[in-house]
Amino acid sequence: MRRKRFERMNVVPFIDIVLVLLVIVLATATFATNRALKVDLPKSGATAKEDTKSVMLTIKKDGTCYVGQQHTPISRLQQIVATLDPAHTAVSIHTDKNTPFHYFVEVMDLLKARGFSKIAVITTRY
Repeated sequence: MRRKRFERMNVVPFIDIVLVLLVIVLATATFATNRALKVDLPKSGATAKEDTKSVMLTIKKDGTCYVGQQHTPISRLQQIVATLDPAHTAVSIHTDKNTPFHYFVEVMDLLKARGFSKIAVITTRY
């Protein structure tokens, strides 16, 4: 009996193996969300001091607002925000988890209308 000459390779078994490996990898992979990237920042000898002021806004669950430790009605909050420079002021918002969302939206609208871009919403980790 004469042997057939080997002219080309059969790739169907190879494709089957690759697909099985792909299914195994996708089934066993953990899809975790990154909350923050950990980066080791470089150091620099040059120092440029930025004149940034930080303001802490607190919204309690009953809708009362505080600037720092001082109780501030929402009408007074508009006046305080108007006196701040949006380019050099960072605002951190602390809000109770049971606060109705519309209070948070009102404060954000005030800040965005004035042109603030350095806004941080403070949360706790699980």
